[in-house]
Amino acid sequence: MHQKLSIKGTKERLFEEIKTLRHKQGFVSAGLPFYNRLFGRDAIIVAWQLLDIDVSVARDTINILSSFQGKRINKKREEEPGKILHETDLSKKRHPKGYFPFPYYGSVDSTPLFLILLAFYFKKTKDVNFLKNHFLNLISAVNWLINYGDKDGDLFLEYERQNPNGLFHQGWKDGFKNHLKITPPVAIVEAQGYQYLAFVESAKIFGQFGEKNIKKLLLKRAEHLKERFNKYFWMKEKKYFALALDGSKRQRKAVTSNPGHLLFTGICDKDKEKLIIKRIFAKDMWTPFGIRTHSAKDPDFDPLSYHLGSVWPHDNWIIAQGLKKLGYRSQYRQIKEALLRAYREIGFIPEFYGVVENKIVLKTEQSACWPQAWASGALFNFLDA
Repeated sequence: MHQKLSIKGTKERLFEEIKTLRHKQGFVSAGLPFYNRLFGRDAIIVAWQLLDIDVSVARDTINILSSFQGKRINKKREEEPGKILHETDLSKKRHPKGYFPFPYYGSVDSTPLFLILLAFYFKKTKDVNFLKNHFLNLISAVNWLINYGDKDGDLFLEYERQNPNGLFHQGWKDGFKNHLKITPPVAIVEAQGYQYLAFVESAKIFGQFGEKNIKKLLLKRAEHLKERFNKYFWMKEKKYFALALDGSKRQRKAVTSNPGHLLFTGICDKDKEKLIIKRIFAKDMWTPFGIRTHSAKDPDFDPLSYHLGSVWPHDNWIIAQGLKKLGYRSQYRQIKEALLRAYREIGFIPEFYGVVENKIVLKTEQSACWPQAWASGALFNFLDA
């Protein structure tokens, strides 16, 4: 389906989709029809996407996630002190399919992303009172990164499910089965970048509040993390970062979109940033409609797979934020234009879509959420930027 694109009309439609998903408590639910509830990771990213147009979404998201911040160790919920939840439904006690009780905390990246959003919100609003009210949440989240997220003391964030009915993989490419073929505990690549930026931004906040010793400690930890990360995650033969380190600290040698998320965080050595950008725009990753989640050269590749080859708008948007931050304006525009091309082709922007022989393929009408908050938010942000 091709349609003439009106920028104003498209923005209005996308904003209506987001408003449809906005809960009365102010956060944005993940999507319809499957995920009409609070997801930590999704809500944080949507709030970031909307930060320049409506700061209240970030404020309300920080508030609700702070109210659910982990307080104790509970293996059924995968809760730990300071941890930010993966998902919950404010009106239900359990997952719709009964997998685990709500709130459920099986996410390795919601906590560092929470710290990043809090820092971005403070930079945008300069709201000192808001930050003071959430200072204990900030401290608890930083403590979680150090004391619980890094259980073996190697500086890397790792996950291994505690509830056998919980999520096996707990990064953004999450799932109940081991579809990524990584033996836990898993140090997924993008979470290391999120953690690095969370330390750097939190250090700045502590410094502004006169906590110079804590600032120094966090910046030193971030520096050591960056050094170890570039050493242990870099695949010399592929000139790219591995998808993860497994439980034996071996690299999961797959070329994926995940390292693209590192570009906005600052964790990569400068020479490696250029190589990441070159690789994600290679023919096996790039399509006319955006970057694939997984290289077409990989034996696990499936262009219609949820995480092993399809194109996700929010994934592309996060990568684009790094490109913009680093000054790669042409590549940033490439991704923006690719998502607009997808919108014209489909008639809306879903959670994800396949690309086969340079044509969009929707697996079934029910395979992807629409409206889906961080997909609509991605395109809205591109049009508003």
